[in-house]
Amino acid sequence: MAGGGRALGVAALAAASLALGVPTAAADPGDDAAVGYDVSYPQCGDALPDDPAFAIVGVNGGLATRPNPCLAGQLAWAAEETTGVVEAQPRLQLYVNTANPGQVRDRVTTWPARGRTPYGRCEGDNSRACSWQYGWERVAVTVTEFFLPAAEAAGVDPDPGDHTWWLDVETTNTWQTGSAPARARNRAALEGMAARLSATGAEVGLYSTGYQWRRIAGVVPRSSPLHDLDSWLAGSTSLAGARAACLRDPLVDGGDVVLTQYVVDGLDHDHSCV
Repeated sequence: MAGGGRALGVAALAAASLALGVPTAAADPGDDAAVGYDVSYPQCGDALPDDPAFAIVGVNGGLATRPNPCLAGQLAWAAEETTGVVEAQPRLQLYVNTANPGQVRDRVTTWPARGRTPYGRCEGDNSRACSWQYGWERVAVTVTEFFLPAAEAAGVDPDPGDHTWWLDVETTNTWQTGSAPARARNRAALEGMAARLSATGAEVGLYSTGYQWRRIAGVVPRSSPLHDLDSWLAGSTSLAGARAACLRDPLVDGGDVVLTQYVVDGLDHDHSCV
């Protein structure tokens, strides 16, 4: 999601699909009418598609600390142009960039110094507690300082709890690496982000590929609030591939694959699996 298109590990996923003989889901009636699109700062200044079934707009500008400079215009496009013909998908959805810079916290100004979390007190160290607090604070800024003013300017419902939000989890952002404890801290950051969104009443889901999710977050235990979240899977290059990806495993065992993404001519298309 952080580039011109969000095809993640496309070649590897396509090769795996062929090797495994993944079955293709049944075709949808009116395929063209049922296509959704996701857009963000890479599409600033571009003409956006006419009559999308639904739209997913990136609130950040590629980094968890940065706003999408075209957010208000893209929110207005989504509100005005989407048709809503895919009943299972809200016409307007949102996604946020995620990260955990705890291993390089001396190089950033946004690492928390204190906070009370499900993992105990954050004291500014590289811990699960501070990772959770970092996630909470980054989403709090994204919602209140980036989304709310843009939604009001676009004439879009500004209540974050009335929207579905996706956590965009990619290796192109800064993550802790090298060990199981590092992945546990990454999960804590994502849990903080999900908790801040859930506190508004919003539905929350996860966007990634299986490979990148395993590398960043590892296996999510049943006790984690991430465990039951639904998945939006990236990595396909065609509608047929996106349909097949609906039959893949979700990112976490407790959720379902409800959306898949495929890239055509540099533009992210989205297919509903439900």
